[in-house]
Amino acid sequence: KEVYPMITKDMRIVDVLQVKPQAAQVFGSYGMGCIHCLLAHQETVEEAAAVHGVDVNEMLAQLNAL
Repeated sequence: KEVYPMITKDMRIVDVLQVKPQAAQVFGSYGMGCIHCLLAHQETVEEAAAVHGVDVNEMLAQLNAL
């Protein structure tokens, strides 16, 4: 099994997607179209969660479970 680095709230969305492409499904489940969003290159996981009204810790748990 491949080992991935831990996803943290201060990582940029684009970096998360590079490490775990399947994270797009988690973001999508929260209504985030991160793959198509220009802010993905600047916005952190925490910032995106705040904008979308998502519990960042819940989302991080799902991302790190991938």
